[in-house]
Amino acid sequence: MDNFIKDNSLKFEEYRNKYKEFYFNNYSVKQDDEAIYLQYEFEIPNLTKFNPQIKILKKKLQFKNINSNYAKNMVFHIGLIELISYWKSTCSPHIIIKCGYLNEEQINWFKKLYYYGLGELFYTNNIKTTINDFVNIECIGKAEEFNYEIIQDTSNGYIIPIGGGKDSVVTLETLKINKETDYGLIVNPKPITLACAKIAGLADNNIIEIYRTIDQNLINLNKQGFINGHTPFSAVLAFLTYFVAYLLSKKYVALSNENSANESNIIGEKVNHQYSKSYEFECDFEYYSKKYLKAPVKYFSFLRPLNELQIAKIFSRKEKYHTTFKSCNVGSKQKEWKWCCNCAKCLFAYIILSPYLYKEKLINIFEEDLFEKESLLNTFVELTGNGKIKPFECVGTFKEVNFAISKTVQNLEAKHENLPYLLKYYKDNYKLEDTSNDITLLYNEQNNLNEEQNAMLRKEVFSIDK
Repeated sequence: MDNFIKDNSLKFEEYRNKYKEFYFNNYSVKQDDEAIYLQYEFEIPNLTKFNPQIKILKKKLQFKNINSNYAKNMVFHIGLIELISYWKSTCSPHIIIKCGYLNEEQINWFKKLYYYGLGELFYTNNIKTTINDFVNIECIGKAEEFNYEIIQDTSNGYIIPIGGGKDSVVTLETLKINKETDYGLIVNPKPITLACAKIAGLADNNIIEIYRTIDQNLINLNKQGFINGHTPFSAVLAFLTYFVAYLLSKKYVALSNENSANESNIIGEKVNHQYSKSYEFECDFEYYSKKYLKAPVKYFSFLRPLNELQIAKIFSRKEKYHTTFKSCNVGSKQKEWKWCCNCAKCLFAYIILSPYLYKEKLINIFEEDLFEKESLLNTFVELTGNGKIKPFECVGTFKEVNFAISKTVQNLEAKHENLPYLLKYYKDNYKLEDTSNDITLLYNEQNNLNEEQNAMLRKEVFSIDK
């Protein structure tokens, strides 16, 4: 591992010297009877070109004119996020945009997103750089005026991205989906995500299906050992869902990012696997969209006031989803999406649900008792904050993990049951949390929900049996 990190640190300097420029050459938006197609052309001179595509199925949906200058500007912005996945291969010091224009404030906005959105990639590859030095962005395309006045605030309804995990399920259930005006949105649908949407009561025509294709040339570069790592997919989702909401005249894009997404993975450093799910990015996007996109669309996270334990508590009562939902990234890459039961994401989900569903119900979901797996000890220690880092996964805070573990230990001891391996290890080596100060009764007022949305969420949180 140390040699890998050293090699990639050297690659960073080597590639930046060899491939000094990255071009955003062009973009297009087209449609046929089946779908709307967004196509991009990126280029690293003397290396390769990339042509990624996004396909939005039309079904029977009524989309606005995709050929307006305004719609094209939105497609251009989606490309500004898509390019991160390709630029990272060489981390070229100059990004040259040939097909659109950004002013200085916009350039700085995107530089901030790129820098912190790639924080994990920089850290895991031992890349030392700064927000001022890592890239220069130059636009040589012409500035265009977009007719924002034609966009009237006549929109209504929600678009809710669905990932297949417990969070989007809680949003779907709490918002009380209106089958006439609300839509679920799924990027690269799988049977699990479609099943969650159907369980929530969404008909096929109320499920927006988007297919995002990675260019094969990028996959080839990854195989050859070019720089690779985590990119801020949720930022792609932000611009993409905003665009779809505009096309369908929907008023809200309701994400399911919780308060826990704000915590860094590295103590004392701003390295966050979930940066583009954080409240900071949400507010940045709110500012940018109001000033530079100007559609009557509100992008926000419905679950921002809550922590992971509160979401788990609510989800524990949604039993119709229990044997369907999945959030394991390792398992998602298999033909049939299953819990792999060997990764940080699986163990975190198991821990956070354990105060409410352990033992039989939780084993029924995961098909084994993860608390008995000695192979997960190192991951367990890291999740509790007693390791070197917090696992680079979408997992909750140390406080939530320790509270959930302590609550489960107390539940078992109250019933005079033996502790499984990992819980016994915890009690023998660490101090149990004081669970009398119940963190599931908190509510973070730092959010972007309106009065009605806050009332709906509060009702769900505080109506749960204590």
